[in-house]
Amino acid sequence: MTTTGRRALLAAGVSAAAAAALSGCTASEDPGTRKPGAAEVEAERVARAEAALRLRSVTASRVLLERYDAVLAAHPALAPRLTPLRRSVTAHARALGEGGTTVRPATAPPTASPTATATATASAGASARPASPPVPVTVAADPRTALKELAAAARTASDAHTAALVTAPPEYARLLASVAAAGAAHAYLLTEGARA
Repeated sequence: MTTTGRRALLAAGVSAAAAAALSGCTASEDPGTRKPGAAEVEAERVARAEAALRLRSVTASRVLLERYDAVLAAHPALAPRLTPLRRSVTAHARALGEGGTTVRPATAPPTASPTATATATASAGASARPASPPVPVTVAADPRTALKELAAAARTASDAHTAALVTAPPEYARLLASVAAAGAAHAYLLTEGARA
């Protein structure tokens, strides 16, 4: 071994020992009860807002998907026309939810009481769950009317995605804009087809 190699080895050993000694000096606090900094709290707030936005967007697309399924079940003859649009809505719902719709909380401050934590967890869980069980979708007996209703549902979903653009982060806003545009195109295609 050369002197350079020995010096490097000695320097690495001294550095490791110093790091171990310094980390031992600051270990007096329990790392599980540290208070999150302002940046961590803000990052968690932003992440929660984005997760809630994603959940609302995915829900709007899933409601539209349920409408497609109901129309297809009531009017199987429309399958050749609706199946490609339904596949598109499925892809939209999947893409809108890719970033996740839940957020893990930052380290809780040591002053947080179990009651406050339970309340925060319950309120966060309540906002993630639907308020009531899904209402069965009713479909018109007339295929043209069913298509018009489906077009209205596509417009509603498209409008919801457009409204969400205001608060969405840039990358997600681009995705929402694309999905909203596709929803508007679906509404147009369904409306024009209902006239034919």
